[in-house]
This record gives sequence, structure tokens and C-alpha cells, in this order.
Amino acid sequence: MSYHAKRTKGAAGQPLFLTFHGTGGNEDQFHGLAEQLTPNAHITSPRGDVSEYGALRFFRRTGEGVYDMPDLARRSVEMARFIRSEIEISGAPRTIGLGYSNGANILASVALETPDLVDDLILMHPLIPWTPKPQPGLAGRRVLITVGKRDPICPADQTQALADYFSEQGADVMLHWHDGGHEISQSEIQQIANFVAS
Repeated sequence: MSYHAKRTKGAAGQPLFLTFHGTGGNEDQFHGLAEQLTPNAHITSPRGDVSEYGALRFFRRTGEGVYDMPDLARRSVEMARFIRSEIEISGAPRTIGLGYSNGANILASVALETPDLVDDLILMHPLIPWTPKPQPGLAGRRVLITVGKRDPICPADQTQALADYFSEQGADVMLHWHDGGHEISQSEIQQIANFVAS
């Protein structure tokens, strides 16, 4: 399947930067940020095609933190196919993925099954409420996880468990906590800028 997406064509040899919005966001939420962080990159920002009372998402859920797992599995396969197509179209040698909340969850879910697609993962306030199976393909991937210490949606122990999981698979993991909740802080944006620049 194909997603409605916003695209910026980059220069030859530059990375592909994919952005995934949070619940209720759209393809504009992080597209401009990606343009600022990587001025010459190819940028693709898909729009979630699941409506939750009018709020756009990338997969269904039955409650806060309770996912429709068959739907997530199916949509993760579809998203992986979409990402692979974008990589082929752009010819980019490297791929960066940034997702917030629901967008972070679909990006993480894709990486858990098809780790070869995205080299650098930026997961803002992710919630993976299950124990993923071992995935040796994550070895050498760079992962930045950002979250609020008082985030009511992403419990600190589950965030730490996700970071530990990526480390155990051999990924290069950075974990950034800010003092707030589920909102995006300026310190997160700075950490993301540093991560992308390094």
C-alpha cells in the first residue's frame, strides 16, 4: 500500500529522513524539523491512515497502551514495504527515522521485524508494552530514546526496559530524560539535533 506523504527531494548521496507523527498529528508535524536538521536530505513524512475519533494514527488500539496486535503486525509489514520503496526511490545510502508517541511505536515495531531498513532510530516517548523477541539485526544500529520523567503514557520502567533491550541486541543506545510529561521539550530537540549531527 502507499501512504499519503509529504516529500522533500534531497541531494544525491544524502540520507533519507523519515518522520512519523504522533496521535492527532499529520505529515507536517516533524517534516520542517527534519529539513532544519538535515538541509540536503531526502525527507518523507507519511500520514497515518487509522482514524481514532478523527485523530490520525498508524495502527489501532483498544485503550491507552492497549494495542490491537494483529493490526499493528499487519500495518508494520505495510510500513516496512513503504519505507523500502522510499529508500529505492531516493537512492539514499543511509536512513534516519524519527517518530513521536504513536509514530515512535510504528517505527520501533518496523525495526523489531525488519532492522535493516532504518540505520538511526529516534524514538520520542515510545511505548512497547510487550517483550520483543531477540533481533540480532539491530546490532550496530544507533538508537536515541527521549521521554519525560513524569510521562503518564510511557512508564519509566517500560522505557528503560526498551532501552535495555536495544542495548542487549548490540545497538548503540542513548536515553534522554526530561523533567516533564508526554510533551516534547526543548532539551529533546537539542538531543535529537546532536544525535543527527554526530
